[in-house]
Amino acid sequence: MNYGSRIAFLLGTSLLTSGAFAQKSGELLVANQKDRTLSIIDVNTAHQIAVPEERVTGHEVASSPDGRTAYVPIYGNAGVGHAGTDGTEMLVIDIPSHKVVGTVDFGHPVRPHKPVYDAKRKVLYVTTELDQSVTAVEPHTLKVLYAIPTGALESHMLVLSHDGRFGYTANVGPGSVSVLDLNSRQTAAVIPVATHVQRISISNDDKFVFTSDSSSPRLAVIDTATRTVKTWVELPVKGYGSAPTHDGRYLILALPSAAKVAVIDLVDFTVSKTIDVPKSPQEVLIRPDGKVAYVSCNSSHQIAAIDLSNWNTTLLEAGEGADGLAWASAK
Repeated sequence: MNYGSRIAFLLGTSLLTSGAFAQKSGELLVANQKDRTLSIIDVNTAHQIAVPEERVTGHEVASSPDGRTAYVPIYGNAGVGHAGTDGTEMLVIDIPSHKVVGTVDFGHPVRPHKPVYDAKRKVLYVTTELDQSVTAVEPHTLKVLYAIPTGALESHMLVLSHDGRFGYTANVGPGSVSVLDLNSRQTAAVIPVATHVQRISISNDDKFVFTSDSSSPRLAVIDTATRTVKTWVELPVKGYGSAPTHDGRYLILALPSAAKVAVIDLVDFTVSKTIDVPKSPQEVLIRPDGKVAYVSCNSSHQIAAIDLSNWNTTLLEAGEGADGLAWASAK
């Protein structure tokens, strides 16, 4: 397909529109690595509009608080730590018109990866791997403001504490987690975890950060007060992306090689159940109403929508290489 001439295409499949799956406003955003597109999905009708990036590839996406703008860093054509092209920009997509309307130019190769919108400071953070930093961008003018050093290579993923004080990066190759003081814009600590780590999430009360050991089937539970690994959760296979449910009881964790997600009980830090999903689950997003967990499935161009009231799963069509997820809340 000619990406240069394509504006958008529509795909659809059926999805239950009653009960927990119904959502009055908002759309699911999916960064599709192989398609080089951003899917904008109406979860009530399952209609998908795919916006072509016309770049190498974007892996992750964030949305603005008003639900009108999506931000897609263009990482490059290789995996983290591997040789390949090095991205220098981030695309800005207008969600209502389904068009690329701007770019953030970092000025040199940085492999920008995970964007996170900080509504309190009204800045957009994005991991800039090759600079060993997280870069802050003004989301309206698209100007680069400043960079916060991570003190480590391959700072790939980022999560912010709910109190707005700290950021945490998963540093893949070093196998560590960096703690960033967002007020002083400095590295507060670098926590050793494993040989390699992947992905990162944080508990709703900010007490724990979770990251998967990518060399062993276990999940690190990091105590944010002591900045040490509190305990390990033994897994059936290696884990990947995760997100806590809104009630704080469970962590939903992707298990790519098993085509499952694990439901981890955060009371005793054990796997309480596993749920079948399509091949290669990657990222987990809990919908703002807390009723559904969306899981991107990289090898199947699908999103698993898990009803958190009964653990039943329905599938949504996305693009090839579905990965990063965000929710665009309509205002």
